[in-house]
Amino acid sequence: MLRLSKLTDYGTVIMTFMARTEGHVHSAHEIAKQVGIAAPTVSKVLKMLARDELVISTRGAKGGYVLARPATEITMAEIISAMEGGPLGLTECSSTPGACVQERSCSIRTNWQRINEVIVRALEEVSLAEMTRPVAHPIRVRERDPGARRGRALA
Repeated sequence: MLRLSKLTDYGTVIMTFMARTEGHVHSAHEIAKQVGIAAPTVSKVLKMLARDELVISTRGAKGGYVLARPATEITMAEIISAMEGGPLGLTECSSTPGACVQERSCSIRTNWQRINEVIVRALEEVSLAEMTRPVAHPIRVRERDPGARRGRALA
């Protein structure tokens, strides 16, 4: 199963909350209270997002965090990359060339790279602003013949 880390999920929740109140400066404590995530975790996530310049941190009595750019200009790919720490990749060879010892002899490497490109492109097409709104229609996944997976067609 492909799964993002819990911190990445939290990062998305935090960024979506901030996008709903775009332009407002939020303290980590305020965000924690609003989204129901522990304050130390919120602080950790905000530091990761600030490192990749997705949020801006200001100090002082009126300080806190604000989105670095409009929510329409921040993509899910950027948020996930900031939280996961590096280029997005399903496998080592699709995100970090040369990292896999099997790379030269791997017969499916280019297929993984193709799949990775499709997923990254899809994440680049979803803005943070879109994440603040309910989905108007569900995402349609091409259905397959359930019997074909087991090597036989259903009668």
